[in-house]
Amino acid sequence: MVATTTISLDPETKEKLDEFKINPEESYNSVVERLIYMATDHEPLSEEKIKGIEESLREYAEGKFYTAEEVWGDLEKDE
Repeated sequence: MVATTTISLDPETKEKLDEFKINPEESYNSVVERLIYMATDHEPLSEEKIKGIEESLREYAEGKFYTAEEVWGDLEKDE
């Protein structure tokens, strides 16, 4: 079932929505649906991944990291 709703937009906002249209005949509903889909996180981070990121940030803050130059230097030594 389709619901009809009227919204007020600044002219600049409407122009931006027009720029997102794939073709001039595309409905604003389709444009908004596509933008909502693009803004939605379809693969949220798991608790395990979040903990891994937090641990990495702590290690970085503690200076436990290698610079790119150090890594490339080690790789060149192994050749």
